[in-house]
Amino acid sequence: MRQCARIYSILLSVLALVAICSPIAGQTKKAEVETLWRLLDYIAVDYPGAVDKGKVINEAEYSEMEEFSGTVVDDLAKLPLKSGRADLIAKANELNTAIDNKASPDAVALQARSLATDLLRSYPVPLAPKTAPNVQNGKQLYAQNCASCHGMSGNGQGPDAGQLEPAPIAFTDSERARERSLFALYQVIGQGLDGTAMQSFADLPAQERWDMAAYAGSFAFKEASKGQELWKNDASIRALFPDLAALASMTPANLGKQIGPERADAVMAFLRNHPEAVGTASSGSLALSRTKLKESLAAYQAGRKDEAEALALSAYLDGFEPLEPALASRDSTLLKAIERAMGAVRVTINDDQPVAEVENRIRVLDGLFSKAESVLDAGQASQASAFVGAFTILLREGLEAMLIIVAMIAFLRKAERSDVMPYVHGGWIAALLAGGATWFAATYLIGISGASRELTEGFGSLFAAVILLFVGLWMHGKSRADEWQRYIREKMSKALSRGSAWFLFGLAFIVVYREVFETILFFAALWTADNGMTILAGSGAAILLLSVIAWAMLRYSRKLPIGKFFAYSSALMVVLTVILTGKGIAALQEAGLMSVTPLADFPQVSMLGIFPAVQSLIAQVLVIAVIAAGYWYNARKSCSS
Repeated sequence: MRQCARIYSILLSVLALVAICSPIAGQTKKAEVETLWRLLDYIAVDYPGAVDKGKVINEAEYSEMEEFSGTVVDDLAKLPLKSGRADLIAKANELNTAIDNKASPDAVALQARSLATDLLRSYPVPLAPKTAPNVQNGKQLYAQNCASCHGMSGNGQGPDAGQLEPAPIAFTDSERARERSLFALYQVIGQGLDGTAMQSFADLPAQERWDMAAYAGSFAFKEASKGQELWKNDASIRALFPDLAALASMTPANLGKQIGPERADAVMAFLRNHPEAVGTASSGSLALSRTKLKESLAAYQAGRKDEAEALALSAYLDGFEPLEPALASRDSTLLKAIERAMGAVRVTINDDQPVAEVENRIRVLDGLFSKAESVLDAGQASQASAFVGAFTILLREGLEAMLIIVAMIAFLRKAERSDVMPYVHGGWIAALLAGGATWFAATYLIGISGASRELTEGFGSLFAAVILLFVGLWMHGKSRADEWQRYIREKMSKALSRGSAWFLFGLAFIVVYREVFETILFFAALWTADNGMTILAGSGAAILLLSVIAWAMLRYSRKLPIGKFFAYSSALMVVLTVILTGKGIAALQEAGLMSVTPLADFPQVSMLGIFPAVQSLIAQVLVIAVIAAGYWYNARKSCSS
């Protein structure tokens, strides 16, 4: 394996890039964005206490507003470069100027809120908890951590309040409460508040911080029974809260502009005491997709093409994509139809088609969503569909990785290099452990966005494809028995050096982690309290079948002549290269990183990496051309030697 030493350096870059694309690597940027959002929210809420009618009424507050707005400008410039960053900085400078000029509180609040919204569009971070907050748990946590300062009733007059300067916030202050979202409260609880006695509670789990935010946000709103009636009887109000993200980001003031202040206060009283009425956003929702598409159409009508594209992509990644595993196990044909229709919406916007055409495509999607809702209805679920879904997902994802790992093990046996075998086993075992860590992080620590999922799958597939292409062509060059014998005599001691052994470790890790990552996401979407054992049974059946296939391959490979073994292994590697290339390009297109030129009547065979798009097919054709050239070169070299 002479090329192994060369590929090893590539592999190190691959591992680094995979790590960069992984969800955990985004933590630093996430914290920076959350801090910026919190500063903007603070400006919007507290600026009225600093300036009134063009005059400073509180010097300390005004100095703080100037400091915060300047910090926003500086910190925006430190965020990773994106196309929208320059616009964000420009708007931040406008906000800074407005504060310097002592603009009206309404104008400053509008600018700060608008900038905060644009910030999250360009640098998305999770806006909602994974599950509905537990208000009763929040009450207990509040009593333990907050009541001494803010008071048991939230009036800001706790036992320690008299010793604090500035005084603790009164959560019962309805005017202030109307301007504060649950997300803003969650941010302050997690990060604390500079210049005050408000400490950070970042050591608490994220879900508990959401519990506290929901409870603290309920003090100012009392008419929960009236809000419950409004929620129950008015579908238009329920439509404003398709998921927990909507509840977490909605301020009572903004809700009041849509349904009236009194009704808004009542609805917030109910929802902040009973957030479970909204449900969960982490598993995706067709209601969220509908909302995003409606916003996308409105942006396109207003001439904001980039915003329309981003919203249409979010409708897929954040609303529909998490539902794909469940829908695939029940109606794969409908799944493909929705995927194509959502892609068509994005293409139509990108091609500057008439508004009526975009509207028509969204209308078609709405009909498909209605069908999907019927299919996904809990009453339609069955233990059989859960079993089949788990079985097919694990079999499909596991087969690619298993074929490569088995080929590596068989190769080492043929070469009589059992001393290197632990590196291969170490690679796939490490991938399983990393998959477990990813599951834990995604469940308890962070939210993995749809874009992160697709980018990890896309780059992982393409990196694995590059490595398999090298390995496949190398194996083809050694498919003649005399070539192999010469190689054994002259190169074997060098080829499987420590560097090459670590190469095998890295290859095993990459191909297995990619499949484990995708499987975890699929299973998380399928898993419910009622079907857990059924999914485990389906997974067990798939593992058993994969084990039988692996055993048969290893046993058969022992009997193969060395030439045929390398010929068959080479064919396997290059076929997987073509498949992974198609899957990688498709994933990057779904993440919005690459454009899509659809082919309406072209078949889609996801298992083989075949997708109805010009870009993925061209990439596969180019890979096939490289493979053909490599085979031709190997044959010519063999004839001349």
